[in-house]
This record gives sequence, structure tokens and C-alpha cells, in this order.
Amino acid sequence: MPLTRKFIDTIRDRAAKDPAFRAALLEEALDALLDGDIDGAKELLRDCINATIGFRALSERSGLPIKSVMRMVSPAGNPRLDNFATLLSVLQAATGTQATVTVSQQDSSSEHETERA
Repeated sequence: MPLTRKFIDTIRDRAAKDPAFRAALLEEALDALLDGDIDGAKELLRDCINATIGFRALSERSGLPIKSVMRMVSPAGNPRLDNFATLLSVLQAATGTQATVTVSQQDSSSEHETERA
């Protein structure tokens, strides 16, 4: 059965109405980034941008050219850290969220163990 509505429209409508959903979109992207899934993080960031602020407004608010913003989160994108930080800062403001990081020590048994000679 064909969909009667575009997926992105459904996501955009939900993001507009649900602050927790907006936060979850950004959280999933950042979780993927911290897990080392760079391609997944960029894809999730594209979804977050499309569902919330849009590329044009993100470009205007960040002061970065729209083509650069689109390229940053494209599959081949490799953004500079300062531009990426700017993008995240604008997304947080646009979604009414604040990302935080909690650092905890991993269980040493799950880490690679160094052999002793």
C-alpha cells in the first residue's frame, strides 16, 4: 500500500509539535557521532535539520554558506570542527535543546588488555 504522505512531512510535523521528539532527533545524531558512526551521524543530522530548522535557516543563522552546510552533512562531507560546532550550536537553539556529555570509566574487562612479557 503506498504512503499517502511524505515521510519527511510526517517527521517535520511531529518535530514542530513535540519538543521531546526534536531533542531525540538531535540526541540520536550525537550518540552516533560519539559511537564513531560518522556516516550515520551525518545522515541523522540531515534528518534533524530537515525536520526542524531547514538548511536555508541553518545557513542564515550560522553564517555559513548553504552549500557548505549541505556538504558538511553529506555522505562525502568532512566538516572542520569549528563549522561543525557552529552547526550544533544553531541546531540546539533551534530545537530548544542543550547537549551534554557524561564521561564515565569503562569496565576494564571490556577494554583491550595489554600483554605483559
